[in-house]
Amino acid sequence: MHHNPPRTPQFYVTAPQKCPYIKGKAERKLFTALYGRNSEQLNDDLSLQGFRRSQKVLYKPLCTNCSACLSLRVKVKDFKPSKSQRRVLSKNNCIKRLEKDPEATDEQFSVFKAYLTARHLNGGMSEMDALEFSAMIEETNVHTTVFEYRINDEVMADKLLAVCLTDVTADGLSMVYSFYDPAYQSLSLGRFMILDHIKLAKELNLNYLYLGYWIRHNEKMGYKADYKPAEVYHLNKWTNLIEKEIEVFDLNTGYQLPEIQENSTGIETIIQLPRFTTDPN
Repeated sequence: MHHNPPRTPQFYVTAPQKCPYIKGKAERKLFTALYGRNSEQLNDDLSLQGFRRSQKVLYKPLCTNCSACLSLRVKVKDFKPSKSQRRVLSKNNCIKRLEKDPEATDEQFSVFKAYLTARHLNGGMSEMDALEFSAMIEETNVHTTVFEYRINDEVMADKLLAVCLTDVTADGLSMVYSFYDPAYQSLSLGRFMILDHIKLAKELNLNYLYLGYWIRHNEKMGYKADYKPAEVYHLNKWTNLIEKEIEVFDLNTGYQLPEIQENSTGIETIIQLPRFTTDPN
């Protein structure tokens, strides 16, 4: 029997789990599935409301008494690199960007595992195997591209240094997940990929680069505010990010959700989302 998907997206909420970003906090996520012919439009629409994609799921934090995770986007047409950012671009002028279809390779997976071991050894993604990695890259039904960054040098023989999984939306680029070879950490490859995506978005005449969730004063999530001018999605609207004024944001309030009911076995069901919805990027 053939079942047609509902015309409007169905939203669900995960049960509370330990927050990976703020000590003593619990997190919940609001999410919906991406499927059918309207996936591109749904991804575009919900990106404008602070959602992120993880495989064929769109999600956003929906935490009780906390709204510290703010979706951030860079206004690329007004962006001017700082002195330190210009240095990053200069020292990586021998790196070339290659556009690939979203198909996982052994070479990418090798760099990915080295990155997790060096950067997120105890994170939720550290035990991902090749099949899970392939799902992360390949399970998409929107406009997704893999950008490989390689040394444009005969001596290095086209060595793969970094990879970014990127979605193209109606108004911008969204960096879904990026990783790099930690042996080349001195090249600031994470920063370089962001700067290169800003350049690419400008070339494509797009307005924004979506960097995911920003958390002020968080070592692993706060760096996104270094790319200015930027906007954050707060209280159902995009607001210019001016850090000295961020105190006016009431981040200690959240959504009051009804308690999740226990099922018939007396055990609360926790809905599992793909692993990389929880790890800092």
